Amino acid sequence: MDNVLFVVEDLEATKAFFLELGLKLEGESTVEGPMVGKLIGLTNVRATLAMLRTPDGQGIELDKFHTPDAIRFGPVNAPVNALGIRRVMFTVDNIGAVVEHMCAHGAELIGEMQYESAYHLAYIRGPEGIIVGLAEQLG
Repeated sequence: MDNVLFVVEDLEATKAFFLELGLKLEGESTVEGPMVGKLIGLTNVRATLAMLRTPDGQGIELDKFHTPDAIRFGPVNAPVNALGIRRVMFTVDNIGAVVEHMCAHGAELIGEMQYESAYHLAYIRGPEGIIVGLAEQLG
């Protein structure tokens, strides 16, 4: 897998959220024109993209559409059981410290638990209602 895409309204806030999680900004650019539209099946496309990468190379792409306007399917803070892709999960080393750090930077802790003796898990919600799962392998 190369990356997962999130279409967002507030590119700067969402980018800052993922940077606080430890991803690195790989690049940012604005794309537009018929070739882009043909690829994604839209017309009159103009969007700003930010590509971020985890330390092990996994990608998160954030897109802010200027034209056509983005379309919201339901509430921003949809529950985890809403249809569609609902979260992305990252492996972390010190889950308590990561949760504390992210909550200090505006994330909302949805919940956390220990799964048997294998994992400590937590779900946090960031800008745009994006849910991020955190997993710390135990033992």
